[in-house]
Formats: sequence, structure tokens, C-alpha cells
Amino acid sequence: MVFPCPTGDRFDPVPLSRTGTLWSFTIQRYRPKSPPYTGPAAFHPWAMGYVELPGEVIVEARITNVEFGAIHIGMPLELTLIPLDPDAAEPVLIHAFQPLGQPIGASA
Repeated sequence: MVFPCPTGDRFDPVPLSRTGTLWSFTIQRYRPKSPPYTGPAAFHPWAMGYVELPGEVIVEARITNVEFGAIHIGMPLELTLIPLDPDAAEPVLIHAFQPLGQPIGASA
């Protein structure tokens, strides 16, 4: 199983729940080495977590729209899309999870 599902004939998409529970997390506080990291030139720490989709699978994704100190195991989350590099002229969107019920476009 691959999340998110790549395009092409090699994988069959499976519908997954858009909500889940935070299973584990960490804060990425330093810029990963390049290569392979090709993210934005200006580095900003981010939260990364494993989110359990009930009865389905545990997926890895960024945790967004929440202060680092407010993140806790068991918090309810929902799927959203965020720009990989918010400063890019044509941002690439990636999957992330935010606190359940968070207004769209809100940032912490």
C-alpha cells in the first residue's frame, strides 16, 4: 500500500477515511540534508505524524494548522492539502492532516 496513491497502472486506488487519530509524531526542527531534500530554500520546522485511519491503515503525513505544543497522541485529525513551499510561484500541494474541525486555510 502506498499513500498517497501514485498515478499510473501499477496501483489500484482504495478509498480511505478522511479522518483519523494521531498515533505518533515528531517535530522536524532541522533542514534535512540535500540531496535528497529539495524543499524550500527557507527552512521552517514542521510536524510529522502517523495518523491511524480507523480500521484501515496508519499513514505518514505532515500535521498542520496547530501549534507544536498542542499536538498530542490521540488527537482527532482530518485530511487537508497544503503547499510544499508556500513561497513558490506555482505551489505543489501535498497531503497533510489538521485538527478535526479546523477552518480551511487557518494557520497556527
